[in-house]
Parts: sequence; structure tokens; C-alpha cells
Amino acid sequence: MDTVRAAFRDECVRLEEVLRGLDAADLDRPTPCPPWAVRDLLAHVRTGAGRLVGMLAAPAPERAEVDAAGYFGSAKFAPDVDRDRVDGARREARELPGVPEVAEGFARAWRAADAAVAEQPPGRLVRTRHGDAMALTEFLRTRVVEVAVHGLDLADALDRPPWLTPTAGQVVADLLGDGSRSRRGGGRAELESSDGRAVPEGLGWDALTLVRKATGRVPLTDAERAVLDRTGFRWLSFGG
Repeated sequence: MDTVRAAFRDECVRLEEVLRGLDAADLDRPTPCPPWAVRDLLAHVRTGAGRLVGMLAAPAPERAEVDAAGYFGSAKFAPDVDRDRVDGARREARELPGVPEVAEGFARAWRAADAAVAEQPPGRLVRTRHGDAMALTEFLRTRVVEVAVHGLDLADALDRPPWLTPTAGQVVADLLGDGSRSRRGGGRAELESSDGRAVPEGLGWDALTLVRKATGRVPLTDAERAVLDRTGFRWLSFGG
């Protein structure tokens, strides 16, 4: 929990800093998540970052049934679910017309969620809006994914270098790489899967590249695809 919570806080603080430096025209820029403009994407991120407040106010399920990897299943990206997500963000964006409202809305949402998490006992379980029963730590990992990956989308929309924080980058890479973790050897870092399979060395990816490639933000080259096919490496399916 300490590691995941630190990643959530680090990435949210960094995004909050970015939001406070936007101007009004930035909110209407297109994003890599059509049909969303920046304001729509940020409404979606605000809602996702703050979702734990309501979840933690509800009764806990008896046992966990889904982990963070299982949360990102195909049902989350079914056409009707995806349509509700897209339309909901656009409706919520209309409630935050300007940069100050967008920045303050996000700040309040993530800070309230972080405060709610801090009050929970070890082993707390939650139920998601999709009905998944999960450990709180596992659901918080999905929030790190949401803020970090959509932060890459926002950086692209704003024509800025990505600001993925090291703590969030490692949590997301760990999840997307099926439990990959940073392993030091021979003076350099490798990414290794939970069962000991290193992400193929020939790829030469850092955590940022892994996140972009694994989520489809940057397409695989033919050479990269050949390496992955040859080694049989598979990562988490993530729909955006």
C-alpha cells in the first residue's frame, strides 16, 4: 500500500501542477482519445481519481475476487460501457468551464481519495462500480494507471514531453508487464515479469516506453513484434 499510495500521490501532484499552468485554449485541444477534448479527458481523470471516496463509504465485500490485472478485462471496454464513459466525461466537463475549476476539481478529488485511503485498516476491500470485489491496494493500482496513462495522452495533446513520475511509472510498468519489476544487474535496469521472465532484452525499453507500447499509445514495430512473438512474452490487455 505504501508504494502504490506514494505513486498515486506523486502522479496526481505532478498532474495538478500541469493543470494549474494551462490556459483556456488548451482545454479545447483534441486528444489521442477521440472524441474527447482536453477538458473531457480531464473530467474523466478527475472522476477516476476521486472514485474511492464513494467506494470507501460503502460496505466492504466479504472477499476479493479480482486483482488489478483482472480489473482491466474486456467487459470494461464493451461498446455500451465505453459509450457511457465517453458521454459521462463530456457531461461532467461542462460543469468545469475554466482552467481554475478544472485544476481545483482535480485537486479536491484526488486529495479526498488519498485522505479516505489513509483512514482505512490494512486489508480493506472495496467494490467497484462494475461490481468487482477487490483489495483496496489493488484498486488503487488501477487509479495510478488511469492518472499516469492519461497523463501521457494529455502530454501528447499539449505537445509537451511526458511527465510520468518514477514511482507511478514503475507501478504501471509492473502491472502492464504482468507483474514486471525493476531488476538491477550488470549496472543497468531490466524489466522482469512476476514469474522471472525478463521483458526481452533486445527491445531496449525503459518503463515509459513499455507503458506506451503496452497500452497502444505507440505502435509496435515489426522488429519488436517479432521479438515478443519469438519469446512468447505477453502482457496485460489494456483498452485505454
